[in-house]
Amino acid sequence: MARRLRGQLERQMSPTAMTVKVSRPGPNPSVNSFFVPRPNFPQLDSLVRSYFLGHHQAALTEMSQMLSTVELIIECRDHRVPLSSRNPLFEKALAGRERLMVYTKKDLAQGTLNKIQKNAITKWHSPNKVMFSDVNNFLDVKKILSYARSLYLPFQAETAKQVDNLTGSRMLIVGMPNVGKSSLLNALRRVGVQRKKAAITGGQPGVTRKIATSVKVIEDPLIYLIDSPGVFVPYVPNSETMLKLALVGMNLHDPTIYKKYHEPTNNILDFLAKVGKETGRLMKGGEPDLEATALWIVGRWRNGLLGRFMLDPVDKDAYQRWLEEEESAGKSNTRLKKEAKAERLEAQRPRNVAMA
Repeated sequence: MARRLRGQLERQMSPTAMTVKVSRPGPNPSVNSFFVPRPNFPQLDSLVRSYFLGHHQAALTEMSQMLSTVELIIECRDHRVPLSSRNPLFEKALAGRERLMVYTKKDLAQGTLNKIQKNAITKWHSPNKVMFSDVNNFLDVKKILSYARSLYLPFQAETAKQVDNLTGSRMLIVGMPNVGKSSLLNALRRVGVQRKKAAITGGQPGVTRKIATSVKVIEDPLIYLIDSPGVFVPYVPNSETMLKLALVGMNLHDPTIYKKYHEPTNNILDFLAKVGKETGRLMKGGEPDLEATALWIVGRWRNGLLGRFMLDPVDKDAYQRWLEEEESAGKSNTRLKKEAKAERLEAQRPRNVAMA
């Protein structure tokens, strides 16, 4: 596995992606006098551009069918990747219901957004409500519960006049894989009704694979929340979007963050080999286990141990640029291949007729 990982990286990384030496000193001469971080990760043509599994489509269909029984949709997006964690499939499948946008994992990108940027993100979703949340922050969780309560009190007061309302109201929580939906559900339940967690969580996507049963999160008015599987987009045209967790983020943020592992470098193979040796992640014969080391590094980044920063740009035009890219991309890789094959067959047809 490590040899395969090494081979893929060596084939895909161009010479210009390696460490660049310059004659002028950098901002910190003792660290990066001869180091220039690349602005983009090298294109990886072999990278899988989709993670759209069968249960993703099944979950999306079921979500659409249950809209009539849900009064509010809570859509989660990762605070660190506010654009990359957007799923356009939700816009069509869940249209017609009020939506609360919750940017999760705020604690892992603390202090990275200024007031102007927060206002920009809020405008992306107008007129829907937007909140930035840390599931371990009592006040953040309380704000979400307070908003839900204020939304449902008039609705349930009117319903109670007609019948004895024992079923309560329901909310649905949705989002891309691994954006923290189940963690948020557990936090809402913990703060709202002082109960233990009801949803299984994990560091890998796919822990929740089907629509779950309703979980009570507010006693008065009676409100339940339904967990759902993370739904990926069918195709990601930009490979950099699939590599937001790549080490280039560390270089652009602050190369000194991981100096204790390796001197600043653009060569991931060198970096992983050094870290593997330093941390004892070795295979038989003493060769560094590159895959195990890469997983360890990504895990530390996910937990905020390698800096807290965002990987998506947030400026006044960022959202519009993203929407335009989504629209122009539109076709899956499979469809593009089929169209290319059809064009080749069409080009060959006149020659075959002439030969006949």
